[in-house]
Amino acid sequence: MNRRKFLKTGTAAAAGLLLIKSRTAFGYQANSAVRHGLLGCGNRGTSVATSFAKNTSAQVVALADLFADQLAAGREHFNQVNAGSGAQPIADKLTFHGPHAFEQLAASPDVDLIQISTPPFFHVQHLEAAVASGKNVYCEKPVGIDIHQAKQALEIAKRVKPTQSVDVGFQCRNAPPFAAIAEKIKAGALGKIAAANGSYNAPGVPERTHAGESADEHRLRNWLWYRALSGDILVEQNIHIIDLCNWLLGAHPLKASATGGRNVETHAGDCWDNYEVEFTYPGDAHFTFASTQFGDYDHFNANLSLLGDSGAATVPYTGPVQIKGKQPWAWQESVDTEAGSGKFAANGSFSDNLAFADREKERTFIDSITSGHPHNQIASGVETALSCMLGRMAGYQRHEVTWEDLLAHGETYKLGMNMEQFA
Repeated sequence: MNRRKFLKTGTAAAAGLLLIKSRTAFGYQANSAVRHGLLGCGNRGTSVATSFAKNTSAQVVALADLFADQLAAGREHFNQVNAGSGAQPIADKLTFHGPHAFEQLAASPDVDLIQISTPPFFHVQHLEAAVASGKNVYCEKPVGIDIHQAKQALEIAKRVKPTQSVDVGFQCRNAPPFAAIAEKIKAGALGKIAAANGSYNAPGVPERTHAGESADEHRLRNWLWYRALSGDILVEQNIHIIDLCNWLLGAHPLKASATGGRNVETHAGDCWDNYEVEFTYPGDAHFTFASTQFGDYDHFNANLSLLGDSGAATVPYTGPVQIKGKQPWAWQESVDTEAGSGKFAANGSFSDNLAFADREKERTFIDSITSGHPHNQIASGVETALSCMLGRMAGYQRHEVTWEDLLAHGETYKLGMNMEQFA
């Protein structure tokens, strides 16, 4: 199977094809723009919002960021994007900066959709404001960095209106090769799945500095280094592979044991730079996962393999997406690529097997808005975030942790700074 055949014969829901009706339950005209407000004008936020603008009916009309320099850079970029499509530049009244920018964006009557691309510590706070405003929300992962936030997000999920669509940024599920192999796996192509293994090896995160910054500002600009801001590498970055495993197995892990530490990195942060985790899923299926995040050399590799009594599947970012066994199958455009040969994308916009992942995810989300069939993905996003927290807690505590132990723990991370200093 190749991409052309999949898009022709596969399900539209799996591929994320955009089908806009002439008039929907929300009153959108055919091909009318969904007014998009970006909260967080950093690297990933800018990349995702640009993809929305180029690949869907969304038009970026508003920007918000804690820092004025990032807001200005975002405005310059999206004015160019809008000019290229004949859209209007960003209006002064729709640019917001400072610690209350998220509230101002949520209160704006000129915005239909809020994209949350702020540091993970703030995701749930910003999700709450966006949902309360009645707007549609695209929230980057993770949905919470600790148990307290995860439980808070589940309460927010209950308040999502029937007319609101809320998506979580697990775009890997929408990559056409992954959506196609998922259909095969869920139809039983592997038989009883007994084991899985995966990895996510990535380079370290370079330091970001800004003239005249305080210690707190430096910490916020380098949020990937800090547990409280990012959730550690297992929750912030490795979450994509763990989400794929949950999705393909149709369950979350019941318990985990883990090791790891901070053996290489010497920067001021406190995130670990390596993990080794063994998750146990229902049916005594075991998922062994390893990750690293250090160095400035080319060693990127992210992949997942599932092994059953009838076949084995490989689901890598780069390399053959295929099933070997009694029901062999392959995504033809991937079979001649070398596993682990891909390049790391700091903005999350990967090529190879994920080349169309962002686009298809965004088209599916916009279709949920314009067609009047909204999503509410908060609970599933929380489930994956908790799965990663399970492995993190097992590593920190150096002993096995069950799902029940995790939920009963009450783990909470504190920001440790007054955000009003950035007003």
